[in-house]
Amino acid sequence: QVQLAESGGGLVQAGGSLRLSCVVSGRPFDYLSMGWFRQAPGKEREFVIGRSWSGGTTYYAESVKGRFAMSRDNAKNTVYLQMNSLESEDTAVYYCVADKEDIAGPYEYDYWGQGTPVTVSS
Repeated sequence: QVQLAESGGGLVQAGGSLRLSCVVSGRPFDYLSMGWFRQAPGKEREFVIGRSWSGGTTYYAESVKGRFAMSRDNAKNTVYLQMNSLESEDTAVYYCVADKEDIAGPYEYDYWGQGTPVTVSS
């Protein structure tokens, strides 16, 4: 069973940056497609970014293009979400996701973390 543990959320001012981490256990990390979703208060969950395990495709939500980036460290079984130029609209609980398939888009991922909250103050 794959387990995902996010960390790094918190309070940041608009225009600032934050980096979220997600440590993965329970399955060889190299063959997991990884991504991030978020859910703002009173809104539906939305896809943020994802990368296929083959590394060939990274998919971004339009709202975060040019501001957010995703990276992974296979040696540490960790994926990161670097968030820059944060806006109040980015306030949400951020969820790390994983899937065995070689996917990168807004699909139904098999595994989900518990989420880490991010609050952007204006």
